[in-house]
Amino acid sequence: MGTRATTPERGNSRLPWSRLLVYSVRSWKLLHRSEESYPNKRVPARVLHAPLDIQGGKRLKRNKRNMKAKQPQARTKSCPLVLFNTFTRRREVFTSLKPDEVKLFTCGPSIYRRPHLGNYRTFLYEDVLERYLEYRGNTVHRVIVVTDVEDKAIEEAATEGLSVKDLTDRNVEQFRAECDRLGIKLPDVISRASTSIESAVTLIEKLMEKGIAYRHGDDIFYDPLKYPGFGELFGLDMSNWPKERRRYAQDTYNGNRWNLGDFIVWHGYKEGDLVGWETRIGKGRPSWNVQDPAMCVEKLGYEIDIHCGGVDNLYRHHDYNRAIVEGITDREFCHYWLHGEHVIVDGTKMSKSLGNVLYLDHMDERKITAREVRFMLIYGYYRDKLNVTDALIDDRVAMIRGIRESIASLLSGRKQPPADLPERAEIVIDEIPLLFETAMNDDLHVADAVDSVKTALGELVSLTDGRPLPKDDAARLESNLRSIDTVLGSLFEP
Repeated sequence: MGTRATTPERGNSRLPWSRLLVYSVRSWKLLHRSEESYPNKRVPARVLHAPLDIQGGKRLKRNKRNMKAKQPQARTKSCPLVLFNTFTRRREVFTSLKPDEVKLFTCGPSIYRRPHLGNYRTFLYEDVLERYLEYRGNTVHRVIVVTDVEDKAIEEAATEGLSVKDLTDRNVEQFRAECDRLGIKLPDVISRASTSIESAVTLIEKLMEKGIAYRHGDDIFYDPLKYPGFGELFGLDMSNWPKERRRYAQDTYNGNRWNLGDFIVWHGYKEGDLVGWETRIGKGRPSWNVQDPAMCVEKLGYEIDIHCGGVDNLYRHHDYNRAIVEGITDREFCHYWLHGEHVIVDGTKMSKSLGNVLYLDHMDERKITAREVRFMLIYGYYRDKLNVTDALIDDRVAMIRGIRESIASLLSGRKQPPADLPERAEIVIDEIPLLFETAMNDDLHVADAVDSVKTALGELVSLTDGRPLPKDDAARLESNLRSIDTVLGSLFEP
């Protein structure tokens, strides 16, 4: 969106025109960067050649159906934010449906267990996105969903001898506390699936009215072949419908007409079930697949700007979410899909069986603060896997501590009277926000943003021969850095 309205004084008049020209060229390159920069990303032919409105980054037509795509309001952006849209497999200029407002839906934790650092990396890139959108002057309407009605939670509650509510309440409180420590913004009210049963029932009724969902016994299933756009997000070729039963193992039920791909949207109540609600469609509970769209529609409506989650949600779950909403509306549900990659440990997937699952507690034991953990997890590029090793932890903790030491050294003269400063030093102070924004506008590339700030701080230390900045210059630098830290949340300890 637009340049941040409340940006602190940046002294742009000090910047030479040649420097401003460089930023303009960089901004143009963000949009036109070759996809070769992102190896190993699938680019289905159908999506690669989808017609685009380049300025708005919207798919105006679908190959398989005639959708009523809403044209976003055109806005002139001197410094556009470019995001990689998983649906199109393309980098697109971000334009929201309404100027300066963004509807953002983010998947929260499945709280049958406490979140680990891999989960928090996903929540942190979503947090950085929200904060950067606000930094650019947007009002962000965000919904984060806690899945407290699912098979795993029911099984875990039975194992621990707890009610599902007691189990999920405990884990939600721990999630809230750890998010607070990590500096992750949460809505005042976290949406829980158990509070949106009526919304889920309404969606299921609409799907049944359109013949897309059908009843099988006490359960209700979604028939993908009734929805022409099914599988487009993940990249399934529906003309070559997958025959391997393993592909849909968790949603396969013998005896159903299309059991290779139909997915459940309503679990009918069975004797012994720990959870169930009396509703218009019978007693039971909504499936995981319908809970997210139900809460999204309830809080944000049938059309949103951005949908975020981990790359694991791209397979099935987000396609299901999309199919449920668009099956009802016949129009585009979400305009930008973002997916973050996994955290692995020493080159291996985290798993309880291997005993390598990392929690925030493990970092506490190493005397690493939560904000240093935040830096460790956001430094990099959210679409790349993060391989956590002892060496990486030590390197990133040392990096953020070094950055803070440079900041403290430069700002330690804030009470000194004004003094002469090399012209180049004044330029560096003023260009720090622009360097930061240029990198962040490149699909939230936090590592590049931090590196540019780190380099600028190093140059300032060199230009001042390690001495503190004079009062006015120190105040200007601190203002710029604190503005940036509303996004990074790591440069200063709270």
